[in-house]
Amino acid sequence: YRAPSVLEAHRRSHTGERPFTCSVCGKGFTESGNLQTHQRVHTGERPFTCSQCGEGFSRLSNLQTHQRVHTGERPFTCSVCGKGFSQLGNLQGHQRVHTGERPFTCSQCGKGFTQSCSLQAHQRYHTGEKPFTCIQCGMGFTESGSLQAHQRVHTGEKPFNCSQCGKGFRQSGNLQTHQRVHTGEKPFTCSQCGKGFTQSGSLQKH
Repeated sequence: YRAPSVLEAHRRSHTGERPFTCSVCGKGFTESGNLQTHQRVHTGERPFTCSQCGEGFSRLSNLQTHQRVHTGERPFTCSVCGKGFSQLGNLQGHQRVHTGERPFTCSQCGKGFTQSCSLQAHQRYHTGEKPFTCIQCGMGFTESGSLQAHQRVHTGEKPFNCSQCGKGFRQSGNLQTHQRVHTGEKPFTCSQCGKGFTQSGSLQKH
């Protein structure tokens, strides 16, 4: 190790020592830099801003991951179906679609989920909790992503642009669906007649 401080931080990974403690919630950290990053959870500070859409992030790594939404980069690929993902965690959650594993179960209704965040969002349907509120119209949402997408209705912002025709969309999912117009991809297939569709809703109507 080049510096004694780096060696000391590494040593703590073995001893479990966490000498840097958050004064707000008491969570401990092995390095002072990690504590400083964590404190942004409480202060709301988001110093890393996306140049494409203006969304802010508390960590540089989160910004870098987010930017893949705009570039279309999906470096994590499913070995079963070839579907690509911008984040490793999303790939791991997706792979449970193939294995059928749903390790996160709702204590209220027993419904299982492939990811813990999906379970947390689902549980708000039981509690009625909508902690994410639009400051423009007061509408509440169970997920922060839903609030962010909704706010673009007020701003008119469409940060997700098709690289083929330039059409803009408020949500990345809508862009992905639109791109199938250009690629010809029809991933939703009728089990009765074999006809393919670009959207699951179109398959259900069929």
